[in-house]
Amino acid sequence: MSLNFEIQPATNATPNKERVAKLVDPGFGRIFTDHMAIVRYNQAKGWHGARVESRANFPLDPAGAVLHYAQEIFEGLKAYRRDDGGVNLFRPDANARRFRNSAERMAMAPLPEDVFIEAVEQLVRIDRAWIPGGEGSLYLRPFMIASEVFLGVKPSAEYIFSVIASPVGSYFKGGPAPVSIWVSENYTRAAIGGTGAVKCGGNYAASLRAQAEAIDHGCDQVVFLDAVERRYVEELGGMNVFFVFDDGSLSTPPLGTILPGITRDSIITLAKDAGTRVREEAYSIDQWRADAASGKLKEAFACGTAAVISPIGKVCSASGDFQISGGVAGPVAMGLRKKLVDIQYGRTNDPHNWIREVR
Repeated sequence: MSLNFEIQPATNATPNKERVAKLVDPGFGRIFTDHMAIVRYNQAKGWHGARVESRANFPLDPAGAVLHYAQEIFEGLKAYRRDDGGVNLFRPDANARRFRNSAERMAMAPLPEDVFIEAVEQLVRIDRAWIPGGEGSLYLRPFMIASEVFLGVKPSAEYIFSVIASPVGSYFKGGPAPVSIWVSENYTRAAIGGTGAVKCGGNYAASLRAQAEAIDHGCDQVVFLDAVERRYVEELGGMNVFFVFDDGSLSTPPLGTILPGITRDSIITLAKDAGTRVREEAYSIDQWRADAASGKLKEAFACGTAAVISPIGKVCSASGDFQISGGVAGPVAMGLRKKLVDIQYGRTNDPHNWIREVR
């Protein structure tokens, strides 16, 4: 399925001088571009009304289904400005596929993958002047909400799909600094049969109390354990996690109750390209502590679209704290990060055809 997007340029676009000033230090997710892409769905018409228009508020009825039953999903990806002035997207097909899978799990109307990609590309084309240079990028947020007006508990018959964009600077000032994480023993993120593998807002809402607990204990992030035995490491509040061992191998928790991260998948692929053995297997918090103490564990790092790779320097819990490799960023994490970022910005070859150039 393909839709022709009607392009309606904003009549009140941000003046060039003002936009340039905002791009000097955009932060993360607080400044937005002039336009948004939007496509609507109902059971009679299917997906229809595709257009790019001025970014504006949605008119939502107080009985709109998303406000009561949380039928909502989203994605996150970036557009990168290359040194030659071109613009790259990184694996948008993977985001489109995960978005469709999320919709199916949440009993929402699945969006055709080519419509997802076209919406993203059209928005990048019209707002490409908002892409910062250097290590900055344009963060793209496709999302879908249930918009039918009713109060019965059932899947909505109407949906709004939209893409908005936010220029972002480098996630780390002065390079990636090791983060400290708090082991959540009071809260869990997901259980078998739940929505852990889905990128839905409810997962993140449920993580906020645990994240606040982490901050209360002086930590940057929270890491969750499995919901059954409360032993096995699953993922951080918004990132997957990897472990690097003294034999050169990598390990990461298996899929099922965690988000199938696109950065995670890319790291596994790049590591295997380099001949590194990668295991997807359960790893307990007790083993993490023991391996850090013995020196068997050399590095740990988190990964995701926003930060790419964040080294983990310290793990804190009610049972005591421990450091990993002296609390400094390790060579494996930083080497993988450079490989990945160089592909994203078009600075090196792309052996897996992950880059989609926006023309």
